[in-house]
Amino acid sequence: MRMPEPVTLFGRHVRLEPMHADHEPGLQDAAADGELWRLRVTSVPEPEQTAIYIANALMGQQDGIMLPFVVRLNSTGKLIGSTRYHDILPDVDRLEIGYTWYARSMQRTAVNTESKLLLMTHAFEALGCAVVGLRTDNFNFASQRAIERLGARKDGVIRHSARRRDGTVRDTVMYSIVAGEWPEVKAQLQWQLERPRC
Repeated sequence: MRMPEPVTLFGRHVRLEPMHADHEPGLQDAAADGELWRLRVTSVPEPEQTAIYIANALMGQQDGIMLPFVVRLNSTGKLIGSTRYHDILPDVDRLEIGYTWYARSMQRTAVNTESKLLLMTHAFEALGCAVVGLRTDNFNFASQRAIERLGARKDGVIRHSARRRDGTVRDTVMYSIVAGEWPEVKAQLQWQLERPRC
């Protein structure tokens, strides 16, 4: 597996751009659409914590364990959220996709499907990953459904694994897609993006 490096990934609806400090106002605006930081099961930064959120993501990039992106809507040019590669493990050809959130008005649209298609295509086809993992809070049922719609398989639950922002400790639901499954998963994601909407 090649080590992920900053790259812009282009889709029909969105483009994923390498995160940098100048994205702070746009990410604040995106998070304000629905006051997403109030959800206890997400990693969305509070407005006054956005600079720290970005700095931590970039520190993870510098340490070689993360590659953060902002998500920009092509039709308006506005930032609408964030996502990243994380837990990058080149020695076993594995990385995870996570820290994903979108402005409330962009949820339940083509944005998440296309963003994941872009990230997974790059991971499997450009970087040579053997497996892409995804994880979420055990009480984030919307995220679990979204991950399952992508075609990921549930690996299991890690009990008592991470502290939430409210101080409680969550169980983490783990999912993955392996390289042999990718062609079918890719075809399904492309169909989801192209199918007629009722």
